[in-house]
Amino acid sequence: MKVQSGLVLACAARALSAVTPRPLVSSGPIQAEIKTEKLMSNLEAFDSIAKANGGNRAFGLPGYAASVNYMLEKTQNTHFKTWVQDFPALFNRVDSIEFSVSNTSYHVVGLSYSPSTTPEGLTLPLALGASGPEGCTNESYDNLDVKGKIVLVQRGACPDGTTLAGRMKPAAAAGAAAVIVYSDVTTPVTGGTLSNPSPDYIPSGYINQADGERLVARLQAGEAVEAYFQQTQIIETRITQNVFAETKDGDPNNIIMLGAHLDSVQAGAGINDDGSGSALILEIAKALRKFKVKNKVRFAWWGAEENGLLGSKFYTQNLNATEANNILTYLNFDMVSRGYFGVFDGDGSDFNLTGAPGSAAIEKLFVEHFTNNGVNVTAARFTGGSDYQSFMNIGKPVGGLHTGTGVEQDPCYHQACDTIDNPNPTTLTINAKAAAHVLSILATKGEEFIPKSPVNASMITERGIIGVEPRYTVPEEGERHLSTCGHEV
Repeated sequence: MKVQSGLVLACAARALSAVTPRPLVSSGPIQAEIKTEKLMSNLEAFDSIAKANGGNRAFGLPGYAASVNYMLEKTQNTHFKTWVQDFPALFNRVDSIEFSVSNTSYHVVGLSYSPSTTPEGLTLPLALGASGPEGCTNESYDNLDVKGKIVLVQRGACPDGTTLAGRMKPAAAAGAAAVIVYSDVTTPVTGGTLSNPSPDYIPSGYINQADGERLVARLQAGEAVEAYFQQTQIIETRITQNVFAETKDGDPNNIIMLGAHLDSVQAGAGINDDGSGSALILEIAKALRKFKVKNKVRFAWWGAEENGLLGSKFYTQNLNATEANNILTYLNFDMVSRGYFGVFDGDGSDFNLTGAPGSAAIEKLFVEHFTNNGVNVTAARFTGGSDYQSFMNIGKPVGGLHTGTGVEQDPCYHQACDTIDNPNPTTLTINAKAAAHVLSILATKGEEFIPKSPVNASMITERGIIGVEPRYTVPEEGERHLSTCGHEV
């Protein structure tokens, strides 16, 4: 009888717990739910996934599929609706690559979506391409003899926001047979992308700064240099996924979205980039289960971001007008565990690119929170290099956090060393609490100061909702992540 009584009491306690009303979300209580050990536990899980799957969590490979499964396991809950969205994306893998000069082989990576050479490769004279800002223009090659040669150029920002493609295309237009781009920062190169295949592209590789500078010195000294370049790259369409979780309560006509990309580059585990953002919004989602919201909150973990923001682009372009209009705002979290405390420049006061109405208010919320807690804030520029681009393009107010990709902020950016040893737990926790604070305000009264931004008829096409891309600002030299079409473009 005592056992039966105990069971009855236990069941009654669970039933009472199930019907206990949840309080409306507010800043202090939800911040209190954000724990460093929980944030780091997610990053440890991502690190273990990468170690078990070839060292990465990249789109199209087993590590990403395991990351999706982990996110589904952690987000399925009675207070949330969780689902995945399949979409096609261009996968690429370099199966063979070699660059050598005078019997010396150099570390080289293939630029994503670069055409392959012939299997036997190219043995041709090495020529110096155009440099500086002019190196982005076809005219800069008018007096350079590069036809049928392998051209050596330095990575650098171009007016269209690209840093690799913009340096390769003028040489290609001048008749070069291949292009070798050398880096403008000291860290080892691990990857770069041309965003999408194009008939304007020629076989291209990417080498380290020090190697490039030594070869430049030889060419400038008048030495005749012969080079060999071979690359075989697979490019094919593969199906991948975005993951979503949203509150079952809240006004569906005013949706607050938070997003982070779930994939890494093929070179490493991607624990700062962007396991940190994925962990941040996951812990906020888990904390939010204990609270009610006035406005519906939707969390998104994007796929194939490292291949050109493909997951978020697919999502926004395949919304119908009503679905798009129901999104009140989007907050982005990409690299948030080491570096400066960066808040996106929503009002355009620092970089002269203003987000849609409401973006300035989001920036103010973040800045005031950090300032009130004694944290120095760095303005982060909108360069179109992360998933906020997809929402800016359809006119949505955006905001969020970013801690920088320069060598000073993260020397392991896109490197094999972006493992569990890379993030700073304190930085991640401070950013996560800031995000929780801002969400608590947006989820309860965001509609009071964020204006609705309905899509206009011109955005709706047969291919879906296609917005007008702002003229994003050019990244500073040394910033290796941000560009208009993804990463290292």
